[in-house]
Amino acid sequence: MTESASLALPVLDAGLEARLRERLTEVESRLEVEIRSEAPFITEACRHLLHAGGKRFRPLLVLLAAEAGPDAASEDVLTSACVVELTHLASLYHDDVMDEAVLRRGADSANARWDNHVAILAGDWLFSKSSELTARLGADAVRIQAETFTRLVEGQILETVPATQDELLGHYLKVVEGKTGSLIATSARYGAMFSGASAEVVDALTSYGEKVGIAFQLSDDILDVGSDSDASGKTPGTDLREGVPTLPVLFALRSTDPGDGRLQELLGAPLEDDALHAEALELLRKHPAMDEARSYVLTLAREATEVLTVLGDGPVKDALVAFADLIATRSS
Repeated sequence: MTESASLALPVLDAGLEARLRERLTEVESRLEVEIRSEAPFITEACRHLLHAGGKRFRPLLVLLAAEAGPDAASEDVLTSACVVELTHLASLYHDDVMDEAVLRRGADSANARWDNHVAILAGDWLFSKSSELTARLGADAVRIQAETFTRLVEGQILETVPATQDELLGHYLKVVEGKTGSLIATSARYGAMFSGASAEVVDALTSYGEKVGIAFQLSDDILDVGSDSDASGKTPGTDLREGVPTLPVLFALRSTDPGDGRLQELLGAPLEDDALHAEALELLRKHPAMDEARSYVLTLAREATEVLTVLGDGPVKDALVAFADLIATRSS
């Protein structure tokens, strides 16, 4: 399975791919308009990360899910695609402040280029713009967006809250469900909903989005440990060095095998020292926790495809299944 050169989702049907490219280009143009403010500095700050790249996965999922309904090119579909991307973009500004990040998508983060105040307020401004657009979509969309935003922020807050040893895995999965799964679920939901798909299809695609969104984030956890920098584009073990308790780490920490003592000792302490970091990375790569994490992601990806039985066979279903398969493959 190969991924289209410019689409974040693998689409093998030429006609569907062409439609998605055309509509995604329209969404991109609309995003440029929506982030303009009367104050040039606000426009500059909000345009900063928009122009830093990104795969536009969430709006693309809106557009793909819309193909399951009779009016895939409706105005509301395009508007909702902008809503989810602006919401995602806003969350990145806040994330970078929380993480004290200096880079985002290879460019200076807003907090590094300006300061935390600018980054936070730029994120707030983008959230407000997404809310303005959501209001055009009606009361149901406003409610869904509010519920999604609640889950997203809850996930961000929970990420800062310490958990007991027994709660670590459940706590982390709750964070991922909120920070990542919630908005991706809403992306698929909006697409189906505003294209006029049946309630059954809307529910199925919402469930698909939630599961595939969580699986996508967890596969990143595995890649952070198991991939080479040339293949992943990032330094291996970055999360490990920063003390982020990702899925393979959490599975290794709950092991009761006495032979895992050294690895658990390393994982329980800061890994700023290069030698200790390299030792921990090597031990973790060889640990059964890696296969356990891959199995977890594979199960989620399979569950995501199983809910798609309500869709008729065709290129839309094929693309959704292919994306779930891609997630499972990229973590193996």
